[in-house]
Amino acid sequence: MIPEGDRVALRPEQPTFAEAMVGKATIPPGHSWNRIPVIGTVSALLGAVACAILGAANPKQFFFSWLVSFLFFLSLALGALFFVLIQYATQGGWGIVLRRIGETIFVTLPVMAALFLPLLLGLHDLYSWTVPGAAEHDALLRWKAPYLNVPFFLIRAALYFLIWSFIALLYYRGSRGQDVTGDPEVSARLRRLAGPAIIVLALTQTFASIDWIMSLTPHWYSTMFGVYFFAGSFVGFIALLSVIVAAMRGAGLLDTVISAEHLHDIGKLLFAFTAFWAYIAFSQFFLMWYANLPEETIWYKARIEGSWMPVSLFLMAGHFVAPFFYLMGRTVKRKAATLAVGGAWLLAMHFVDLYWQVMPTFHPEGLRPSALDVAALVAIGGCFVAAASWLMRRQALVPLRDPRLAESLAFENV
Repeated sequence: MIPEGDRVALRPEQPTFAEAMVGKATIPPGHSWNRIPVIGTVSALLGAVACAILGAANPKQFFFSWLVSFLFFLSLALGALFFVLIQYATQGGWGIVLRRIGETIFVTLPVMAALFLPLLLGLHDLYSWTVPGAAEHDALLRWKAPYLNVPFFLIRAALYFLIWSFIALLYYRGSRGQDVTGDPEVSARLRRLAGPAIIVLALTQTFASIDWIMSLTPHWYSTMFGVYFFAGSFVGFIALLSVIVAAMRGAGLLDTVISAEHLHDIGKLLFAFTAFWAYIAFSQFFLMWYANLPEETIWYKARIEGSWMPVSLFLMAGHFVAPFFYLMGRTVKRKAATLAVGGAWLLAMHFVDLYWQVMPTFHPEGLRPSALDVAALVAIGGCFVAAASWLMRRQALVPLRDPRLAESLAFENV
């Protein structure tokens, strides 16, 4: 038995060895990163004004441009949520020092729900099946009408955001609360919930990609598109993570906490899921090319005609071939600067991928970039950055009292 007077030393409120190593682990007052929320807010306002001015003259282009940028930042938040759930489900130790970055990004999902609202004003411009009478002379749309109808579409969208936001807030508050209490039961409870949460996330993300991207071409069929969207989302988040980590180390934040060993594992994930994305993308294309069924090939036909063909080839080389060979070496993955270059490139390729998925519906004749593409990216990106960076200022940058933090700090690749 431990004497009553000696038990004080074992209270969770006392600093742990890992906590002492990390130190305060917050953004200090006066640091340049404290200005990021203001920069994001100003960017969002400027982008919104540009969207309002330019969109008034070309509303249909506005809705398509907004959809692309919305999907881009939403996919990063969903990729972050999957990353954190996987860390809990697998009881991974190496990623604990990175987990708070993912938590800060996925908790922007309620903000993304608000940014979805402008799209509701342009449903008829985006989705041909929403136009009244569209199914009257189209047998396939009539057959799909029990699923592809506006009321059910809106109900599903609301459910997606409610489910994603619930999971995100559950894990974010649990992790933040553990910083205060140090209760190891928090990690155990969130680990038990991670498996079911992953299943729910996979199903809702799949149907969201069907609703918001696939149904742009309502006659198209694909049983692999949900996995394709997931793969791109996870690659996008890991790419963003590599850029953020490099920027944080360069700014003197967590430079003694996130080591070359952690960078190496980020690089390995980025390399592996780049190959996974290519595998899914090629499998979807190859199966449709081989079957040669009109209801499947129409989607690819639109993307190999006109100036969309060079974009398709560029995506193949830029999203797979170039990063595959660039990230293959060990040295590239263990240096923050070189890893960030690969991450920034893949982040740009993820945007091109989503642009390539959406825009041929509006511009079947070929690639036609618009200033609204930039304006929407700045507006939504500004909101995304402002929300995430504002939360980052208000919390520790690592989960200070996670029971496996010491293991993560001492992590070494073997």
